[in-house]
Amino acid sequence: MTADDSYGRLDDDDYPAYTMGRAAEMIGTTQGFLRAIGEARLITPLRSEGGHRRYSRYQLRIAARARELVDQGTPIEAACRIIVLEDQLEEAQRINAEYRRAAGAADPPTAA
Repeated sequence: MTADDSYGRLDDDDYPAYTMGRAAEMIGTTQGFLRAIGEARLITPLRSEGGHRRYSRYQLRIAARARELVDQGTPIEAACRIIVLEDQLEEAQRINAEYRRAAGAADPPTAA
């Protein structure tokens, strides 16, 4: 991978660009918190060749949402479950909207 390729990947939300320390700093939490949500399987960071955790921007958004819920008093396991359910609901709503658009396009025009 060339330097140009690496710079282009920084715009990719799924590119694991951030170390654990930097990720924790960016969302204002501890490395232990990131480990805990990893153990709860909310996010699974990629590993560098040296075995260090690397996080993507997408994973940081999820971690920040978990931190928000935990800061409001939600137990970490419950916060992780809430986020999974929110994600599933969003996906279901997206699919329903696609079905509605497809059904609307398939309906023949009515005579006026």
